[in-house]
Formats: sequence, C-alpha cells, structure tokens
Amino acid sequence: MKNSEHDSTQDSSSDSPSNQSRRSFLKTTGATVLAAPAILTSRKSGAQVLVPSLPPSPPTTPWQEELPAVIEPLSQTDLFAGPLPPPQGDANTDAGECGRERHQRWDEFFGAPVLQPGEADLYELKVEAITDHVFHPDYPPQLVWNYVGRTESGAPHLNPTIFARYGRPIIVRLHNELPEDHGSNNTALTGFGSPEISMHLHNLHMASESDGFPGDFFSRTKKGPTLDAPGRFKDHLYLNVYAGLDEFGGIGDSREALGTLWYHDHTQDFTAPNAARGISAFYLLFDELDSGDEQDGNPNALRLPSHPYDYPLVFKDLRFNAKGIHIFDQLDSEGTLGDKIVVNGKIEPVLRVARRKYRLRLLDAGPSRFYQFHLVNAANVVQRFTYIANDGNFLRRPLLNQTRIRLAVAERADIVVDFSQYALGTELYLVNRLEQDDTRGPDDVKAPGKRVLKFIVDREPSEPDVSRVPSFLRPLRRPTAAEIAAARVRRWSFTRKNGMWAINDRFMNPNTARVTITKGSAEIWDLINSSGGWSHPIHIHLEEGIILNKFVSGNEVPVPAHERGRKDVFVLGPNSRMRVFIRFRDFVGKYVMHCHNTIHEDHAMMVRFDVGED
Repeated sequence: MKNSEHDSTQDSSSDSPSNQSRRSFLKTTGATVLAAPAILTSRKSGAQVLVPSLPPSPPTTPWQEELPAVIEPLSQTDLFAGPLPPPQGDANTDAGECGRERHQRWDEFFGAPVLQPGEADLYELKVEAITDHVFHPDYPPQLVWNYVGRTESGAPHLNPTIFARYGRPIIVRLHNELPEDHGSNNTALTGFGSPEISMHLHNLHMASESDGFPGDFFSRTKKGPTLDAPGRFKDHLYLNVYAGLDEFGGIGDSREALGTLWYHDHTQDFTAPNAARGISAFYLLFDELDSGDEQDGNPNALRLPSHPYDYPLVFKDLRFNAKGIHIFDQLDSEGTLGDKIVVNGKIEPVLRVARRKYRLRLLDAGPSRFYQFHLVNAANVVQRFTYIANDGNFLRRPLLNQTRIRLAVAERADIVVDFSQYALGTELYLVNRLEQDDTRGPDDVKAPGKRVLKFIVDREPSEPDVSRVPSFLRPLRRPTAAEIAAARVRRWSFTRKNGMWAINDRFMNPNTARVTITKGSAEIWDLINSSGGWSHPIHIHLEEGIILNKFVSGNEVPVPAHERGRKDVFVLGPNSRMRVFIRFRDFVGKYVMHCHNTIHEDHAMMVRFDVGED
C-alpha cells in the first residue's frame, strides 16, 4: 500500500498540458501576477492582463422576478430510439463516446453487455451555451452554460432536477455541445470558462468512471489526461445503491441512504469558472423511508413534505461588470468573490408558497461564498424552522426550533418550514448575515443581513396537508471502538504554497495517486488547516465520513448537532483540525479529495487517491 502523503515536493512531470501552462505562466510572470491578475480564457487562449480589483456589481431592484411555484423533474429519454446505440458496459467509442473505462459491476446488474429495455431509467442531457439568460431585469440577457434536458412537452429544461430511487439504476447520456472556440474572441473577464466538461454527481456512492474525475474532461477534439479518447458524449451509470454492497449484499446498507445530491462540472483547473457559468443542478434520491410521498401508506415512510412542496434552492455568488455582464477572474488564485447572490439563476427572486409545510433543500453551489441564512418577517424578526438533513443525509433526529443555517461551499441543508402559521399575504425573507470580503473565507455575522429570497404566502393548499416531521428520521451506523483503534490514520494538511493552494505541500497531479487504499478497509483521515485566515470546505469523493473529533487552536471542541451524522463536506475553519472515520467500499479506481471553495480547488488544492483490490 502506498503512503507518500508526507512528501514535501511536487512531482509535476506528468501534469496535464493545462496544468503545465498554468503553472509555467504563474512561475514566469511572478510579481506581475500579484500586481495585475491574469486570466486564461480557455485551454487554447492566451493570458491577458487585468486590473487588480473589481468594482461592485450594479444595483438591482429587488423582487422583480418569480421562481416557478413547482420544480418540474427531468423527463426520461428513450435511448433505444435515437441515432446512437443504447448504453453498454464498455465505452461506445465507435459511436462517438469518449474513452472512459468500463462500467464497474455491469454484469451484476444487467443481463447482457448492451443494456436491454427496462433495465434502467434513461436520461439525456446536453451542456449548451445559452445566450439569452436574464439574471435580473436590470441586467441585459447574456451568456450562461447549462445542462439542458427536455420536459414532457419537449421544451428545453435548463439545469433540471433529477428524481431517482434506490434500487433503480439510472444512465445519463451527457453530450458536450459547448462552442470549442469559446474565449478566442472574448475579453478576458467575460470569456471565462473552458469548453470541456466532466460531470460529477456530488455525494453519490458510485464507480470512478462515472464519478466525474477532474482529469476525465472531454470535448469532440480534446480529452483529459485520464481518458483514452475525446468524444461527443459520455454515458454515466448511477446504480443508486447504498454503500455496503459487498458487506451486506442486495443493494447495500440502507443506513447509508442519501437524499439531497447535486451534479456539477468538475473539469480540472476550470471547475470554478465552468460551474459559475451555470453548470450545476439537483439530483434527489428517494427510498422506502424517504419515499417522496407524504401520503405514503407504508408505515415505515417518513411522509415528509413532498413534491410539489419539496423545493430545491441553489445559491451562487456572482460578480457583474458596469454593464451587468457576469465576469470571473479564473487565473487569479484568489478568484472572484461574487457580491450578488443568485437563487436558482435569479437575483432577488420571489417564491410564492401555499399555507402548509414545505421541505426546502438549500445548496451552496459556490464558487466561494459561505452563508448564514435566517428566515425573517418584514420587520426582520427571526422565524423558526426544523432542520432535518445536512449534506445528503438525514440527521438521526430533527433539530426543532432552529433559527439559522450555516453553509460552506457544497454543503446542503434540508429544512421544513411550516407556512400554515402565517396569514395569507405574509411576506418572509431568507437573509444572509454572514459577511465575507474575499474568497479565503467568511468574516463576522452581522444583522439584519442581506435579503436574498422573498416568500409570499399567497394561497391555501389545494388539498389537506398530511405531511409530518417524525421524531426519528434514520438510524446511523457509527464506528465501534475496535474499528477506530484498527483504522489506519492519514494526515492531510491544507496550506498556501507559492501563491497557490496545496495539500501536504503538493499540488494536484491527475496522473498519479498520492495513496492507494484497499477496498473494504476503513481509515481515519486527520484534516488540518493551520492557517489563521483561510477556511476550506473539504469534499471527499466516493464515501462519506463521520467526524470523530474537532479541534480549534489545539483545543478539542464539541461537534455541532448538525454535523454528528454522515457528511461529505468537512469545513476546516482557521486553525482547525478534525478526525474523520471513512470506510472505502464496493468500487475501485481513481477519486479525489479537494477543497470545494472551487477557486482553491482549481489552484491545486486537490489530491488523487486510488481504491484498489487486495
């Protein structure tokens, strides 16, 4: 088993071409970069010098646009009827699929090398450049990149939410239809992003070839360093199984169920600009317990508020120039902190709700801003709600009478708000009270905060509200004392190095695993941030972990109630450390751990680890 995580030098000899160009540019420009940041507008464009600071975004008039009252799930696609062949275990390179590895465990779940009708739910998405998106009526229509599916009527469905169920595999056929000449005729700030894609379904327990490894990016003419060939599309297999397949059989251990997931671009070096362009959306996963049906007759069902009263909300921090055009400095290792908070693609929108309970799924999709959300009335009086899930996981028991939610980048929180306690016409606001001045991390909490979303209670429900929040949600499998004592401990330190971001003093190399872990083993990862001024939300692919201990400035502190379940994002504040217990199960191959402040991630605060057989 390899164990080179303590090495202090970075072997960059096998870095991808994009890494070489970025690293060499930073090395040769030196102090010039610090005085005037440079932007690399795409993998084929040159660097351009920019002014070192950006003015604030133009003001906007609040509450001018409304979010849809109902989130429509993505409709399935018949992949047997189109011009392309149906999905199969091996990469379909003859038909234009990129050169991925073979789908793991294909033969266990499907009856033939090629998928047969009825064996999986099938979806099709295209990543496209949308040229007329309106963030706010005060800003002009402009370019975004979105995942695009189709509604049941055949209309385009932008960044659609996918509804999935445990035990029912899904295959998503992802096409890259971005313009490959993007950036060649654009200014540095507005031409950001690179037109290759690698889709990561954040938090799902899945095989590495479908995980969206950063080096697996592709387009029609380009391939990442860990793919065999470029392509027009890629088939992602999501088995929708619980972790613990090999240990428990069937579809795994139901205690490991996930609920609120999301998918986003993970292209190496360009995750921040590509995702900021708009490439992210929700993936909601249900099972017998969290069935997505508040009228479910199964006595085991939780009967939480369900669709259309189950509403996902994605928050992003974006910056706009004097003309109201979205801008981003993708080469500066400090990045671009957004001063406009965009909710489901809109600035300061309105959501009209019925007088009943709602399940709201909150996601901080970055790229850099942390939030502390409070629900307030028109007089800024804080309202109460119930906190039921952190990241993709239920808490064992709901946290009642909560008044705030703290979210780092990539963290999620599911809350239940009972709007039945408010009269028709009541206006409520979701406000952010967490101040942040740069991309390194948050500062102080200050009231009354910035209002980012307005709720209007405008109607009675069309039918009685039979939803509930039970006193117990889902059991948690904690490690035993014997498992903790037997687990190997690895130390990972997240640091600043040469103006960039590093793990154990080394930068990301997609071609080389820093460590190889035996499938079926358990480890304790000791995550350390010795800086007094930076915060790092650390995300580990493949598996979730359980926090054993937290330390601040060397002193152990209690683990907050909302962090005592399973998590996939571990927030390292300044001068902090935590010990996390992780089981590595069921799949082998290449995965990554990284800071999910995507500015830090793109500037090399990421490490590849492999999971292998005995």
